[in-house]
Amino acid sequence: MAQSYKELLNNVKGFIFDVDGVLTNGMVTIYPGGELVRQMNIKDGYALKTAIDAGFPVCIISGGSNIGVRSRLEGLGIKDIYLGVHDKIEKYHEILELHNLKPEEIVYMGDDIPDYPVMELVGIPCAPQDAVPEIKAVSKYVSPIKGGEGCVRDIIEQVLRVQEKWNGKFYAKFD
Repeated sequence: MAQSYKELLNNVKGFIFDVDGVLTNGMVTIYPGGELVRQMNIKDGYALKTAIDAGFPVCIISGGSNIGVRSRLEGLGIKDIYLGVHDKIEKYHEILELHNLKPEEIVYMGDDIPDYPVMELVGIPCAPQDAVPEIKAVSKYVSPIKGGEGCVRDIIEQVLRVQEKWNGKFYAKFD
């Protein structure tokens, strides 16, 4: 019998996230000068910082490239930020080697077709509620929360709670 995704959370040692449609709602505001602006959820930011503080490598692989996105992610303490990437598999393998991780120890959350090749390889492929059908089909967990609205917080908090690494003082109150 296959393990449930909840049982697999005990094995997680690292996180990889796409940006557009996962950390953002996938919408861009286009200013007259051509600048593309995205919104990120502050609760996702809290969870990303909490995971880093708990010792998890948190990595970003995105086809998009935006200085504001990089600045926000760096401000949270994320060091492995790969933007403008068209071959996500290559970066995925670099991350495994860099952090000495095995595929089964990785949560990867993506929302669209470019994420599919990596999601087939990781231990816990995840998707936001509004991901495309192909990505939902390959996911072991589909968050009930849409991209950019806290789906990253959802999966990080689940992992850290299962491993008893979520914000300890409040842990018992809300479980």
